Amino acid sequence: MAETSTQTRARRTARLTAGRLYQNRWMLTAAVTAVLAVHFFGAASANFTALVIAALVLFALVAPRTPAARRLAEANTRVERSPLDRLSGEKLAAAVADPLIIFDRGGTVVHANAAAETAFGAIRPELPLLLKFRAPEMQALIEAVLSGGGNGQATDYVERVPFERVYRVTASAVGRGTGLFVLAFKDQSEARRIDRMRADFIANASHELRTPLASIAGFVETLRGPARNDPNARDQFLQIMQNQTGRMARLIDDLLSLSRLEMKPYLKPGVRVDLRQTIEAVIASLAPLASETGVVVERDFADGPFEVHGDRDELFQVFQNLLENACKYGQSGGRVLVTMHRASEGGEPEFEVTVRDFGPGIPAEHIPRVTERFYRADVETSRAQKGTGLGLSIVKHILTRHGARLSIRSKLGEGAAFTVHFPVA
Repeated sequence: MAETSTQTRARRTARLTAGRLYQNRWMLTAAVTAVLAVHFFGAASANFTALVIAALVLFALVAPRTPAARRLAEANTRVERSPLDRLSGEKLAAAVADPLIIFDRGGTVVHANAAAETAFGAIRPELPLLLKFRAPEMQALIEAVLSGGGNGQATDYVERVPFERVYRVTASAVGRGTGLFVLAFKDQSEARRIDRMRADFIANASHELRTPLASIAGFVETLRGPARNDPNARDQFLQIMQNQTGRMARLIDDLLSLSRLEMKPYLKPGVRVDLRQTIEAVIASLAPLASETGVVVERDFADGPFEVHGDRDELFQVFQNLLENACKYGQSGGRVLVTMHRASEGGEPEFEVTVRDFGPGIPAEHIPRVTERFYRADVETSRAQKGTGLGLSIVKHILTRHGARLSIRSKLGEGAAFTVHFPVA
């Protein structure tokens, strides 16, 4: 390390010496020429001439820099200190992950990086930017920055083809006096989607809570008024109020459960769980519900161990939700079939657990959305069965946490089958 540092200092000294000599080259040349002329045409001795030339070289090395030489040296130092000065604008634009378009004072494209061409298609140089982006907000932004009054302004731009994407677009000048401007696009699609989901979630949760609250408030008012002295009406209304408070309690429990799951979506459980024992426990716990709805639960389990890595309580909740839904919504079929066997999906072994009912089934257009929060294929039936609309959403989140997935098959009039696919541990 010391040797390298010494070599670096030596090279720096050599460059400085050469620079000083080059800086004073004309003065040194003239002086040496004059001394040599005196030597050849005069009476100066060789030793005296060599001494004078050495003095001139030494003076050239220590002479103060002229303003022009100082500016040149400072410029060279800046070049050495700033590798960015050697980079082209195209290389810098290519390093940006977001779409970036550079254009000139005439509104003509100078350069578009690869991200911009991926997002908006081919953008050739010399293309008028106003012809590429015809949305009024983009036209206003481009015209504002070209006129000099919109530097640093931003607007929202929606690209609808091939699918909807929302961008936050910022327009600004590139440096001072370059005559170039840049449009920078920041994709806001995911943030907007999350905001929309949050707004929908709050609206749906508020609606689900408002309905039982309105019912309870109405019955309280009735009990304090016309039904104050009517024992039969009082008992009936109190029972309804109890049912409504139970519905709100179930909804709040599901909301809390969903919130806890969303806070740890990628926390992989590490305990081994026996699926056979877990499902048997779920069937036993739901025996009263099956008896009440007139449903017979049948089993078709393959031989051999069925163990997965996971959280037993969460997996219990998964199959409890699936079996409870099968008993409630498929009760007209009179039976529910639970199967468990090994399968191979794409060459990878997996465990498949299917809960199938033989009820009315689910219309095909609803199947892709039944795992969304508060989504119901049949609103009246769901509420009559005391559903919160969150059960399958909870199932989906738990399975995602376990590296598993849910598939749904259904045909009207023949029931629905919910299959959980677990990777073999």
